[in-house]
Amino acid sequence: MDPGNASVNGRKKSQRPQRTHREVADELRARIRSGALRPGQRMPTQAQLAAEFGVERPVVRRALRILQSEELITNVARGAPATVAAGPGIAAGPAAPPQPTTVALAPRIATAFAAEHVEIDAVCLTLISLNLALGEPLRQIHAGRLKPAKVDVRVLLPGRNIDLAFPAPVGGRDGAEDPVHERWLAMRNAQGQVLRHNLLALRATHGIDVRVSFRALPFTPPVKLYLLNGVEALFAYYTVSRREARIDEENLQMYDTQGVRSMLFDFAQGTGLRDTTFVEQSHLWFNALWETISSELELTS
Repeated sequence: MDPGNASVNGRKKSQRPQRTHREVADELRARIRSGALRPGQRMPTQAQLAAEFGVERPVVRRALRILQSEELITNVARGAPATVAAGPGIAAGPAAPPQPTTVALAPRIATAFAAEHVEIDAVCLTLISLNLALGEPLRQIHAGRLKPAKVDVRVLLPGRNIDLAFPAPVGGRDGAEDPVHERWLAMRNAQGQVLRHNLLALRATHGIDVRVSFRALPFTPPVKLYLLNGVEALFAYYTVSRREARIDEENLQMYDTQGVRSMLFDFAQGTGLRDTTFVEQSHLWFNALWETISSELELTS
């Protein structure tokens, strides 16, 4: 059997009744952009898609027409499987150029939220980039255009008492005082509280099952990593530089990194052995840290 005609990404048939053609298009668009459906691959037939989503074939055809108008698929015809296009709409996989985190992360997070069960694992320093990226899907949810059934977020952050490699004063700590560390800790806690508040609020406002968990690392992560829905890994290096910052009415020389400007590399499962292996190994690495040397994290000063 042509693997392109199998159930996409091994997913079970949806149990949501009476999906609209736009909801079907949103889900298929997410699979294409995540790399679960690859350029040149045949889509499942319209009959298979209708059975998977629990809708009539005209709903599927209207969804496919939307994706065709966006140049994400080609060869849409009655009863025949369409083909994933190799056009500019494909933003994942080895052919996609790396982009700054502020540019690349937001659309990938928004696409991840088109799934019924959203899963995000993150390793980072402060959560600034992730909070910025969550803005659009949260707006879409509040506008009624997205409604995942469940959202699971796990975050690994540096522990509050470790000797951070960065940000850190150029001359090292002056006794017990370290205003650079204290500023980072306040930012880490504030960003974590914002993330938790914004996501947990979806329970009350939209009835979405949400879980947000934090654990503390005993080291400074030299990279940032975002794992989306088990099928995509976004990876960037923290590049350290020396700069001056004004803290507590004093100009301090410090080693720091601008994480929002870090170039983000996109790896999608199913777009080749290299990408698939990277995604799988990234999950193994994250889970190993989560289950072994990390500890409980309190978002307090």
